[in-house]
Amino acid sequence: MPGTWGTLAALPLWWLLQHLSPWGYVLALALLTAASIGITGLAQEYLGPDHPSIVLDEVVGLLAALAWVPLLWPWVLTGFTLFRLLDIGKPFPIKDCERLPGGWGVTLDDLVAGVMARGLLEVIMKVVSGGGN
Repeated sequence: MPGTWGTLAALPLWWLLQHLSPWGYVLALALLTAASIGITGLAQEYLGPDHPSIVLDEVVGLLAALAWVPLLWPWVLTGFTLFRLLDIGKPFPIKDCERLPGGWGVTLDDLVAGVMARGLLEVIMKVVSGGGN
């Protein structure tokens, strides 16, 4: 459950970043990913492997899942839910990323879950909108 709370806590940051240019959003996500790899790696040394109180990786995952999503709550809720389901279920290749050492594994499994959630969300948005432009 801490992962879900960490993901919820990331929503205000996502809202702020949505106001950046696409390149600004990518840069912010890249910097946060790099910081998460370092910070979660250090946190594991003190708390143990992928400890539930480490939630910075959830922030990275949510930012990937909701990148350029319209500011409409049905899409935000769908992206949030898809990310959480993928992060919890850890289908391939997410589980493989989790096996990477240190903060790499902690962060990249969430980043990949976020990217996969964003891809699924894009398909859902296209289907719901009738596949239009």
